[in-house]
Parts: sequence; C-alpha cells; structure tokens
Amino acid sequence: MPKPVVSEEKRRRRRPTKSGTVLSEQLIVDTALRMLREHGSAGLTARRLGLALDADPSTLYRYFRGMDELTLAIGDALVGQALRGWEPTGEWRADLRAIGLRIHAAYVAHPQAAQLTASRVTGRANELAADEAVLDVLRTAGLPLPDTVRIYHAFIDQTLAFAALDAASLALPSAALRADEAMWRSTYARLPRTTHPRIAEAAPLLATRMVDSAYPTALEMLLDSVALQLANLAAPPSPSP
Repeated sequence: MPKPVVSEEKRRRRRPTKSGTVLSEQLIVDTALRMLREHGSAGLTARRLGLALDADPSTLYRYFRGMDELTLAIGDALVGQALRGWEPTGEWRADLRAIGLRIHAAYVAHPQAAQLTASRVTGRANELAADEAVLDVLRTAGLPLPDTVRIYHAFIDQTLAFAALDAASLALPSAALRADEAMWRSTYARLPRTTHPRIAEAAPLLATRMVDSAYPTALEMLLDSVALQLANLAAPPSPSP
C-alpha cells in the first residue's frame, strides 16, 4: 500500500536531517535533477537519493507516493523553469515562439531528465499553467476552438518530441556524440555524385545544419501554418458566382 502524502505544512515542522538540512519537495526534486545529470536515470533510486539528502530513503515517501510521482514532479519542474519570467506580449506568434523555445531549452539543459519525463503528463501546476497559456494565446488570436486544440496538440507534441530527440543526443557519451556529428563530414561529404547525387550536392550544407537542432525551423513552419489559417479566417468570403 502506498504511504499517505503528508501536507507541506506538516513537513516543514519535521526535524532536520543529520546534516541540518530541512527537507522539502523542491529540495528533493532539485537533488534528483542533479543526480540524473551526474548518473543518468539508472542512478536515480530512493536509496541513492536518501544518501544524497542525508535522510532515510523511507522519508521520501512522506513527500511522494513513489518514484513515479517524483518523476512527474521532475517533469513539472522543467516546465516551471521554462516559464519562469515569461509574460505574454499580446502578439500570438512571438508568444508561441517564446513558450516553445523556452520549454525546449529547459528540457535539453537537463538531457537525462528530459528523456525520463518528456513523454509524461504530470497534471501539476506548471504543466497546467503552460497548457493554459498556449490555449489562451491561440484563442485570443482568433482561432476557433477545434483548430485551437488541433494546433495546441501539434505545438506541444512537436516541442517535447524535439526536446526528447535532442536530449537523447546530448545524453550520449561524448565520444559517441562526436562520432555521430563527424559522420556528416567523414561519410556523407565523401559520397560520389555518381551514386548519391543529391547527398553529394547537399553535403556541405548538411554538415553545417545537421549538428544543430531542427526545432527552431520546425517551430517556424508550424507558426507559418497558423498564420496562414488566421489569414484565411480574416479574408472576406469569395463572392458567389
């Protein structure tokens, strides 16, 4: 049976750990993020987290029902980092661009955590705030509700998919990452035009672009699609023949 989660108020009244640290949900999440960065997902266990916090591992279950709930809290923390300091400008394209780039950047700043959480739905405060913000930007721009939901779905999934893809590359051992990036110069750039004419003509550009994330380009393509739809909605109806 999972242990009941103790309210935040009651947690604050508990005694500090042996090292004098007062535990909190935020401290546990921050420590888990550090452990993921240093040891990867395999290194994040209740026992190791308890050691890092100088607390009995069972203490963690006063804050989270289990490691999966902690995983959701980590994902929500990344979204919270992304939204920190963001304010809407009232210009839908700039606002969506800023939200997307901020979320992507927050996830790739923590590659191991991104791989663990990008596909999860947390239902927590920061995720809800991000979803509300995106939906509000789209509705305020003048999109009908069905189109708002369709574009919201594409926007969020595209952002998190690229975050997971880019995080997976960054989480590779450094030698493997360098080998992957070098492949565009060592293999693709040397293919003859007689067998691979299109790759051969594009090789210099591929070597430059393929080592960077395609998310900003994909995001602009999605925003172009939204702009076109809004323009069509604003256009006067064609006269009847």
